[in-house]
Amino acid sequence: MKSSRKQLVQRRHQRIRRKVNGTAERPRLSVFRSNQHVYAQIIDDVAQHTLAAASTLDSGLKTELSSRATCEASAAVGKLVAQRALEQGITKVVFDRGGNLYHGRIKALAEAAREAGLDF
Repeated sequence: MKSSRKQLVQRRHQRIRRKVNGTAERPRLSVFRSNQHVYAQIIDDVAQHTLAAASTLDSGLKTELSSRATCEASAAVGKLVAQRALEQGITKVVFDRGGNLYHGRIKALAEAAREAGLDF
């Protein structure tokens, strides 16, 4: 039986999550991509606590980007989540691409977060 695209993404995500784990010293930058929006969270898996988050649904980005999930919107989300992390003193993270390929919107978000000061 042929696997659907969603099943392939879920299988890749499970494989990634076996290896990638966020700690207090180096939390996990988790990215979720839907057809319409992009979401990013910085998570401490030990304490099970979200430290910072950003998405294309944030009020500042929503008006600025007209709520389109494009590479520009993903880059804006990456920059915003990095700024929020740096305000809390978080500079090093591990990147969890959420089972998506490192391409397009995921890559734009990651590169924007790196340029804004996150180290991964």
